[in-house]
Amino acid sequence: MSVKIPGKSAAALIIDGYVDEPACLGVPPYISPYVRTISGVLISQGYEPRYLTIDQLRKDPRLLSGLTDAPVSVMIAGVTVPGKYLGGTPATLTEVQQLGRQMPGKKFVGGPIGFGYSAGGGERAVKQAISGFDHLLEGSPADSLFSFLSGESPSPGPSYSRYDSWAVQGAGIIRQHPGFPMVMCELETARGCSRSYAGGCSFCTEPFYGPPRYRSADGVALEVGALYQAGARHFRLGRQPDLLTFQAGTGEFPRPRADRLEDLFSGIREAAPGLKTLHIDNVNPGTIARHGEAARDALRVIVAYHTPGDVAALGMETADPRVVNANNLKAMPDEVMEAVRMINQEGGQRTGGIPELLPGLNFVTGLAGETPVTYDLNEKFLVEILSAGLMVRRVNIRQLMPFEGTRAYTENTLGVHQARFRKFKEFVREHFDHPMLERVFPAGTLLREVLIEEEGNVSFGRQMGSYPILVGIPLHLARGDLVDAVVVDWGSRSVTALPVPVMVNTLPSRALVWLPGVGKKKAGALTMKRPFRDIEAFRAVAGETAIDPFLDFTSP
Repeated sequence: MSVKIPGKSAAALIIDGYVDEPACLGVPPYISPYVRTISGVLISQGYEPRYLTIDQLRKDPRLLSGLTDAPVSVMIAGVTVPGKYLGGTPATLTEVQQLGRQMPGKKFVGGPIGFGYSAGGGERAVKQAISGFDHLLEGSPADSLFSFLSGESPSPGPSYSRYDSWAVQGAGIIRQHPGFPMVMCELETARGCSRSYAGGCSFCTEPFYGPPRYRSADGVALEVGALYQAGARHFRLGRQPDLLTFQAGTGEFPRPRADRLEDLFSGIREAAPGLKTLHIDNVNPGTIARHGEAARDALRVIVAYHTPGDVAALGMETADPRVVNANNLKAMPDEVMEAVRMINQEGGQRTGGIPELLPGLNFVTGLAGETPVTYDLNEKFLVEILSAGLMVRRVNIRQLMPFEGTRAYTENTLGVHQARFRKFKEFVREHFDHPMLERVFPAGTLLREVLIEEEGNVSFGRQMGSYPILVGIPLHLARGDLVDAVVVDWGSRSVTALPVPVMVNTLPSRALVWLPGVGKKKAGALTMKRPFRDIEAFRAVAGETAIDPFLDFTSP
């Protein structure tokens, strides 16, 4: 039975409390498929959707006051990856419940929160009734909302014929995002797990959706075309367990179909000829290990059509074979190493100074069967990557956040090895991340269009993309500025960069310190001897630097 709601053609409220992944892992300003398809459903039912993010409401709760007459309100919420967020922080359970009491009209809540909620890693995600709302949108939020509003029965799974239509109708909602037009549009290509019949990985919720259901390449292209017409220029192919197996058929590890990926990517390029970002997300290392040449062909298609700086996120989870077996994981450590090597071979070449496509590694701690030896093996695996001269864009270490209904909810080692977990994390940040950043982003690497997200004496920003590097710039820049910057130094999870051209004669002395090879003593000498007329005069004091091609000697 449909929900009887008077006043169609009125405004309907969408509150976005969902952020895909933490800043250290994920994407910059972002709008999910949840929001866009919910918007499409509302439009299809005669409503005019109004969109607010949780961060907008934190800054100005009065924004709700203009929508008190809205007959329908929908909130998307939930956390699937714990961590520190930048440019958007997910709604807490308290905030969700408070907004549930404040939102107008019939109130719906959906998204990952339907699986349960945890404040962070290392804790179970508890499935509970969310107070303040009239209805929980279970399964596909858009399909569930459509069923409530129209009275039609929900689809047995993600109905991509409906989904495609809603995605097109709801594309214009991106203009209401506070970061527009610098907003990443994630594109769903499939739901479900090819290993669901065997239970899938012990901690994963994807098997809840059953076997994979794939969108058509045409359906994705239609959505991209609508988003492009609305002003979108940045896209990420996410929301799938393994992009390499797009429309690849059945089996636990389907054989990649490069021709199907070519249809997908060429359709996107045709629909959005002036796009600026086209990146991917998840790739299954087990697929690469079992279907080497087919996987290589698929990777070559991605590199041919995407934009540089891309990352293939590999769900490794652990380098301990015993933990792999105990949790029905996707790949053994040697198979993950093979995947890392192949992605380096096919994507490690540089375009505009940055690698085309690199692997990212995901570790999950607290799984069943874990012992202190597990951490020794994890560290040994990373040392082998460094020794082999391979590149990895980033390492994600998170503590298990098990959801009800997964094996890991009851079978885990949460809290058992906390001290060893902390030491492992410190090891990675000190002994792996820093040298790897130097390898991936050597001094002199040009990073184009860094979007400033936090301003201050040191301003922080990222490029649009999948897992873009956090960039610290030792200057006060305004939030929302776009700057080209050259890498001059590295931290464990970020790089330091200077805007280009580097204005040597006007750069504050505190920023001169960051010129490669300069330091405090030479920076003082440079300040005293400015202005420099040319590179030769500069080198006489500072010597040669790795960023000489980016220096400018224009006098004030």
